[in-house]
Amino acid sequence: MNVDEATIRKRCTDAVFERGVNYRDEGRIQRLDRFDERVTATVHGSSLYDVTVEFDGRDLDTRCTCPYAGSGDCKHVVAVLLDVAASPPRDESEDIETVLADVSAEELRAFVRDALAENAELRDQFLARFGDDHKSVDEYRKEIGHLFEAHADPVVFEAIDFSRFFEIAEEYRDRERHLAAATVYRALFEEVDERYNLVDGAYDHYARAIQRALDGYVECVLATNPDPEAFDTYVGVLETRATTEPRINDEQFRRALDDLEDRYNA
Repeated sequence: MNVDEATIRKRCTDAVFERGVNYRDEGRIQRLDRFDERVTATVHGSSLYDVTVEFDGRDLDTRCTCPYAGSGDCKHVVAVLLDVAASPPRDESEDIETVLADVSAEELRAFVRDALAENAELRDQFLARFGDDHKSVDEYRKEIGHLFEAHADPVVFEAIDFSRFFEIAEEYRDRERHLAAATVYRALFEEVDERYNLVDGAYDHYARAIQRALDGYVECVLATNPDPEAFDTYVGVLETRATTEPRINDEQFRRALDDLEDRYNA
């Protein structure tokens, strides 16, 4: 887990770097954990934001739930990277491996069952990785809609964290269950687009969420190598959103539609 100040500076603007330094010095990192080469942290800004950093040799993959839309990493990520550079956190995976070696299959099964019973998000990830079924578009849309309702007061000013839905989609893609992943992506871009009238801030965050879901949907549809009839169905989903009033994000849907058709016919 090798990162230094020079590397961190290259990943952000000078202004963001200074803000990241201040955030760390002010003690805004409320929790920081490491498991293998992944660091997760909670940073207190205008809200609590979740930061994830994955180390892969010389490469760094960073994510934050804040609405930052500027160049490079945000100040929350910079604060975490600076903390890691100053004092690399202890790897808790070693403790887990030691305990797992002594836990019986029955005890482990009971623990997993209890954890799944208490955590709906963990259940979704578990089923995405190991199950053979998946939720419908409407079921996912309902969950996403609840997030908007929970954040609307009466409108949504800040960025809603959709990361768990993207993670579920990635689980399906890792198992080459592309249609299941496409279902999650479709629910995301449809519901975010449908609820856009509630958004009154962090516009770039929501535009990026729609675009990420559209990109994933296109990739998953093409991965299934659909016949013409099935392809028309997938195209129809995008055509519907591109023509749904009010046409706030219609250009994004039209670009995705063109991309899908061009790549399918290539």
